[in-house]
Amino acid sequence: MIKLIYDVSNCLSGWILLLWRRCSLIVTLFIIFILSNCGDSNSDISAKVLRYNHTNPVSTLDPAFAKSQNAIWATHHIYSTLFNYDSNTVIQGNLVKSYKLSPDGLTYQFDLIDSIYFHTDECFGDSELRQLTSQDVKYSLERLTDEALQSPGSWVLDGRIAEITVINRLSFEIRLVEPFAPFLGLLATKYCAIVPKEAVDYYGVKFRSHPVGTGPFQLKKWIEGEVLYLAANPNYFKGQPILDGVKANYITDKKIAFLSLLHGDIDYISGLESTFSHRLIDSDGTLLPEVSDQLSLQSVPYLNTEYIGINLDDSNESVLSQKAFRQGLNYAIDRQSLLKTLRNTIGYPGVNGIVHPGLKSMMDGLPQGYDYNPEKAAELIESSGYTTRYNSEVITLSTNADYLDIITFVARQWEVLGVKVEIDVLESSILRQGMRNGDINMFRASWIADYPDPENFLTLFYGENPAPPNYTRMRNADFDNLYRKAKAEPSGELRKTYYKSLDSMVVEEAPVVFLFYDASAIFYSNRLKNVEINALNYIEVEHLDKE
Repeated sequence: MIKLIYDVSNCLSGWILLLWRRCSLIVTLFIIFILSNCGDSNSDISAKVLRYNHTNPVSTLDPAFAKSQNAIWATHHIYSTLFNYDSNTVIQGNLVKSYKLSPDGLTYQFDLIDSIYFHTDECFGDSELRQLTSQDVKYSLERLTDEALQSPGSWVLDGRIAEITVINRLSFEIRLVEPFAPFLGLLATKYCAIVPKEAVDYYGVKFRSHPVGTGPFQLKKWIEGEVLYLAANPNYFKGQPILDGVKANYITDKKIAFLSLLHGDIDYISGLESTFSHRLIDSDGTLLPEVSDQLSLQSVPYLNTEYIGINLDDSNESVLSQKAFRQGLNYAIDRQSLLKTLRNTIGYPGVNGIVHPGLKSMMDGLPQGYDYNPEKAAELIESSGYTTRYNSEVITLSTNADYLDIITFVARQWEVLGVKVEIDVLESSILRQGMRNGDINMFRASWIADYPDPENFLTLFYGENPAPPNYTRMRNADFDNLYRKAKAEPSGELRKTYYKSLDSMVVEEAPVVFLFYDASAIFYSNRLKNVEINALNYIEVEHLDKE
């Protein structure tokens, strides 16, 4: 029988949260009613302004600290990186016009596009406008790894770069400590956006709220916790955007945000709200006819793999130490039914490896994973000694409340095969701490790609990595040797073969129970044109139009 474990504080906090949410719902509905009848609130409806919502406020506009989805979106509009991704996650030059790599895979030489300018700002003195140069690149990347800054994104370049050399105004070199094939992908992360030293020095600690970049939009007004306004950059090096601006609101309740979308107060929402999705789509993920004249839906791969992790270090006295048992748990899940029942078929069943199928073009085919086969699952569970040697051990499965429905679905399928499960519902911060410390044997987790390369998923199981990212504490000498070989391999075709072999090893070892590969459900007003989303869930605003 499935048993849910809560402590008293969680119960009390749950009741308090429920009361707060109900009060918040009433207040927010009232606010929406008032705003919808106020002329000023809808003044941007007729203008070419993209209005979207963040469920959590942006905490900073400094790209070196852009670790949340909200901050990434905002800084993506304001700043530019050396490289970017197209809608198929293929890397392409952005600020960089061309580059070349030395035969030993250690030295990259880059040439910048000429006539790229930072946003007009008083930090530049009388001119208020300054051209981006190689020195700005050197400063920005070295600032990111400066210990005094304590950037959460320093890991991107820490220990990788030996030296950055400015050759001339538009050319520079980066020499690596050791070859790393996905390096250009690191330079495309928002952490590596280029910032001017003058702005950092001029604004000091207030630079977080006074961004100066080279992106398509620039800051107009930011009322923290309420609204963020951006205006089109007339000096944008790819041409002034079609939109006049971007407005980001902060509605924390997703149901209220969807009501705002239906009311026409916002133009765009990314993601599903489980209790509201039936108002918009059917169980097969199709937009309902009653809203199709108002809204459009795009479902695109989102490089996030959902899984249940198993701590292999602490499970040696547990049946979880038996590979056959872990494989049996994988065969026991009807992933297609899970997606249809709980996610309106938004996503892809986890029937391959850990690498998201959105990156299949970077692999020599996807490995064969675990389909739904309860008979085979029962055989493997029995062969593991679960009922004999381990005396039908009770498996404790930890999760946070947001994923309780998914974990309950999985636990019920395991119970059908005689596996005893207790579900331990924890606060997200406590769950993450337990995963880091190794105090939890089995946990619901996910991995969102930092950059679109299979290596970023496979690094979860590299034996020399701590937790994070190696929360499962997997140690496999063959895997580790091939992983080192793959990340240094300059040949893309050979690297594809290595990646598939590595992912097949993960499937065989089964340190995780694969659930599903995510997809972004994008709901937007039919007034928006040229809507383009990539697999990292970035909305590209520079070409976006609005009727």
